[in-house]
Amino acid sequence: MRAIRGLWRWRRNPLRRATDLAEAWVALAALVLIVVAAPVLGSFVGAAAQSALQRSVRQQRHDRHIVVATVVRKLGGPLVEPDPDATSTHDNRSRVVADWTAPDGTRQHGPVLTTLESPHKGDHFDVWTDRHGLITARPLDAATATTHAVLAGFGAALLTVGLVESGRRMIVWRMVRRRYARWDQAWDRAGPDWGKAGTGS
Repeated sequence: MRAIRGLWRWRRNPLRRATDLAEAWVALAALVLIVVAAPVLGSFVGAAAQSALQRSVRQQRHDRHIVVATVVRKLGGPLVEPDPDATSTHDNRSRVVADWTAPDGTRQHGPVLTTLESPHKGDHFDVWTDRHGLITARPLDAATATTHAVLAGFGAALLTVGLVESGRRMIVWRMVRRRYARWDQAWDRAGPDWGKAGTGS
């Protein structure tokens, strides 16, 4: 990493410039931020995401219920996947008209997706509903929530590393441009006399 390679400018050298030392300090600051701040921020974001997601898991488990539906008849047409967390097994699903009883006791009737391979009238299958009986996605499970939280923390740490490295490169770029500008000014002062007899002697 360039932030680490920049530390070599601390070496004692008669040709070392003040900007070289400044660049070394910038590299050290970037390295400390990458080693310390990025993991800390990643852990903080991951913990916050874990807390929020687990709270959502508990809320969904409280609000969503699994009930038994009964097939009335099979429906044709394209499948619409209502559950974004569903697996690729949706190809084996069928659309049916079904009856079910909501957790609040009301009777419900309507189109539903079922995993029954060959649904017939009177077949039973499980569906997820809210407390009023409306079809809903299955609740988020704790393991999936934890995975999302870990990915969020890891992403935050990587983003921090990227921002720190981008900041370091921007600072070094400005230093180099300023150094070149000073060289141009020095050359402009020396240029008119360059090559003349006795110049510099």
